[in-house]
Amino acid sequence: MMIEEGSSTPRSPEAKVGMQVEDLWDVQEPQLSPTEKLNACFESIPVSDFPPAPSSQVVEINSDSSLAEVVKLLAQHKILSAPVVDVKAPEDASWIDRYIGIVEFAGIVVSILHQSEKMDGSAALAFELFSESENGIGPAVAAAANGMSSPRYRSLHPESPTATSGDFFETLTSSDFYKNTKVGDISGSFRWAPFLALQKSNSFLTMLLLLSKYRMKSVPVVDPGEQKIDNIITQSAVIHMLEECAGLHWFESWGSKKLSELGLPLMKPSHIIKVYEDEPVLQAFKLMRQKGVGGIPVVASNGRKAIGNISIRDIQFLLLAPEIYKEFRSIMAKNFLTAVRSYLEEHQKDSPLLKNMVTCTRDSTLKDVIMKLDSMKIHRIYVVDGLGNLEGVITLRDIISKLVHEPRGYFGDFFDGVLPLPANSRV
Repeated sequence: MMIEEGSSTPRSPEAKVGMQVEDLWDVQEPQLSPTEKLNACFESIPVSDFPPAPSSQVVEINSDSSLAEVVKLLAQHKILSAPVVDVKAPEDASWIDRYIGIVEFAGIVVSILHQSEKMDGSAALAFELFSESENGIGPAVAAAANGMSSPRYRSLHPESPTATSGDFFETLTSSDFYKNTKVGDISGSFRWAPFLALQKSNSFLTMLLLLSKYRMKSVPVVDPGEQKIDNIITQSAVIHMLEECAGLHWFESWGSKKLSELGLPLMKPSHIIKVYEDEPVLQAFKLMRQKGVGGIPVVASNGRKAIGNISIRDIQFLLLAPEIYKEFRSIMAKNFLTAVRSYLEEHQKDSPLLKNMVTCTRDSTLKDVIMKLDSMKIHRIYVVDGLGNLEGVITLRDIISKLVHEPRGYFGDFFDGVLPLPANSRV
């Protein structure tokens, strides 16, 4: 916590933003609700005021990078996604023409699931991933771009030895597909998201809505004059900003509420997406792809107690560290957690996977949860009952979504031709 009660001198850039909100909060119309006040405050602050991300996290990936290179870069910089630069764009290209999309770990998982399907000898074997076609993209990639609703995709049996053995990952990581497929070849498919950026004059409110309701993991901010990315704002950076605002009146007023008062967790216990400890680890990544989530709990086979968490970025351990899986004929979720922890300890690497499950209860305050998420550098926290049974999950997105709301018609034509609107959008 960087601000003490009554302090007027912030000791961090994030706390400085919090003070701006505090000043604006105090002059809002008294008839406004607390939520409306926060909306008005964040609409008044330009996104250019958000503290710059560490240079290690402002990473751009060239369109001629291979999948193998992308995985290595994302893992090395501990980021979930990065903008893709078109290497064929002229030097004087505008930022709209320079960036062709965002590559995410989630997209790489989908491509890997395709390969496991092919190696499993399922019906999709008839498809060649890159067959000759009018646009150079094969039917399997086209299916991926359409959300993978094909019955052929659903024919993947993750419990099969082929799909879950060390041999599969060893074959995949040495394959031409993994080493030679370029990001630019599959731009627009899988989860290669469109390049949707903010300009420095856009507001905090716009940025917060993109990171919550519109499900973006990170938001690039471009400098139109320089025609390049000036900053990349992640959900984690927003949570850190909130943590630095502890002690300020507006934050304490909002953050002192219990999760149950705010309608959190959003999901009923019976709807929690989970994988059992004796299921193949590939099933965990498949569920993340199907359900559009970034991580799921690993649950003991005899009940509702979580023994660990696997996130979308953990696929890196199957791709970059063959020693993790070489002993396993079939890599079960429990095996995976144990092997990765041993690997991390041996290599003295810090990771959320080394920590015990981070939990809270429905009576925890939002402030408590924010402090835990920020200090542990994690993206989700699990809600448990008095016996330790899972009752729900709270993500960074859930918290940001409780900070602001979208005014009617707020985005206008902002998304036209760029991003599909969520089903519940009022725009």
